[in-house]
Amino acid sequence: MLDPQARALIDLMAERQVPPTHTLPHTDARRYYLERRFFTQPEPPAVGRVHDLHLAGPGAAVPARLYEPAQGTWPHPVLVYFHGGGWVIGDLDTHDVACRTLCQQSGCAVLSVDYRLGPEHPFPAAPDDCHAAVRWVREHGAAHGLDATRMALGGDSAGGNLAAVTAIAMRQAGEAPAQLQLLIYPATDMRAVAPSHTVNGDGYLLTRDTIAYFRAQYID
Repeated sequence: MLDPQARALIDLMAERQVPPTHTLPHTDARRYYLERRFFTQPEPPAVGRVHDLHLAGPGAAVPARLYEPAQGTWPHPVLVYFHGGGWVIGDLDTHDVACRTLCQQSGCAVLSVDYRLGPEHPFPAAPDDCHAAVRWVREHGAAHGLDATRMALGGDSAGGNLAAVTAIAMRQAGEAPAQLQLLIYPATDMRAVAPSHTVNGDGYLLTRDTIAYFRAQYID
């Protein structure tokens, strides 16, 4: 049985006539994703401090947003967070409430990373940016009150994929591992052959066609 909150969200988007993501140009898909947060998300919870940063990246600087808890130990443990959105949509603003909530309820700082998106920047641009963000925490985090020895990687959906991929990249580079991973319904099998793609491939928010749309713009 579908969770009542999930059913309510699907019904609301149908009522608002939000078109399926895979039918849109990626620029329009980003706009719809950004705009729908106003009627699908609660009010942003308060945290101690929020400020935007630009982290040294493999190409251009990587935008990021640092959330500091109102209470907790100093320097702060830090969750480096990668937003979801199929590697094509999503940004710092679409996941602002989620990152604020994680910061407020955990007592940890949260560094939200605005990695490059496809199709303009296909694989491996996104994982390269995410790995650069982790290295920034190790090299510069102390100046911002972050304890790099207590660092976690996290993300939802495509962001969960990027958190896992970044952990592997750190291992392959011989770097010290993160203390834990927070993977929220992560995309961990790019073959897309699990039974759920057939059983639940239509009629829900993230459909089989939408997954193919994201994958094509990211890696195909």
